[in-house]
Amino acid sequence: MIKTITMAHGSGRGLSDLLETVVLPNLLAEQGSVLEDAAVFQTLEGRLAFTTDSFVVQPLEFSGGDIGKLAACGTINDLAVMGAVPSHMSVSLILEEGLEVALLERVLNSLRDVCISCGVNICCGDTKVIDRGSGDGLYMNTSGVGRVAEGLALSAANARPGDAVIVSGDIARHGVAILSQRQNLGFESQVESDCAPLDELCAALLKAVPDTRVMRDATRGGCAAVLNEIAAASGVSIKLDGSAIPVTEAVKQACAFLGMDPLQVANEGTFFAVVPRASVAEARAAIGGGSAVIGTVGEASRFPVTISTEIGGTRPVENPPGELLPRIC
Repeated sequence: MIKTITMAHGSGRGLSDLLETVVLPNLLAEQGSVLEDAAVFQTLEGRLAFTTDSFVVQPLEFSGGDIGKLAACGTINDLAVMGAVPSHMSVSLILEEGLEVALLERVLNSLRDVCISCGVNICCGDTKVIDRGSGDGLYMNTSGVGRVAEGLALSAANARPGDAVIVSGDIARHGVAILSQRQNLGFESQVESDCAPLDELCAALLKAVPDTRVMRDATRGGCAAVLNEIAAASGVSIKLDGSAIPVTEAVKQACAFLGMDPLQVANEGTFFAVVPRASVAEARAAIGGGSAVIGTVGEASRFPVTISTEIGGTRPVENPPGELLPRIC
């Protein structure tokens, strides 16, 4: 039995043993697959969406998920918010010498389970081993392909004055969960990452409101980054109602303690949608009870994104100048 990764697992017989006894059995639902240099699959009719992402989160396991679940959800969600139905995914692993194989198996199982639940075929991948001390145990890269139905034209440049801004659920949980566990702050007992696939919610919204303008998942940079990107791309302003933005009490307390703005903290299972004002009811019904109308799109102004405060004023919501919390995805 392989208990830890060694440099011998980087090539030759060692790599073959690692793939045959650890990676393939835990990552793929079907056994006995022939390993080819590339996946060959039937061309999907219509338009395709293609995305890629790398994951370097620390710790590798956290409250509500792990790097495997995060990698699967991150790629699936990037496709889903473009209106694509995810179908195929590649998975590449960079393993550090000394990584516990039991941990590797757990995160591979998490990735596999998300893909199975979303009907995504893991079709190709790669495994590399690096020297001890050259990494933090495990890095992942995933790429995904999905089919986009004809007629959909989602884009961050589509928001129009008068549109409504909707969030699918409460914000900032992922970043707070990661930081709490990383720094041993004790919040993890109350705060669990929102890491989850969004494909079903996005599909339901598009079915109910086909003229949805924009969908974006709020990952690095959180709500502030995403909304500033939409405002800039569309040449509009966005005014947020601070009292309408859903934030759990535990996240509020954690952010207050840490001096962080929840609007700038990452999410991994939450998305924003910009829809015509007349379609708000249908949109919220499709997304579900956790959703909220949090703002309105207006004409371009000095500050692209603003938010009303508890004392009746208004302040700008700035795009974060850098990574508030590094290594969260």
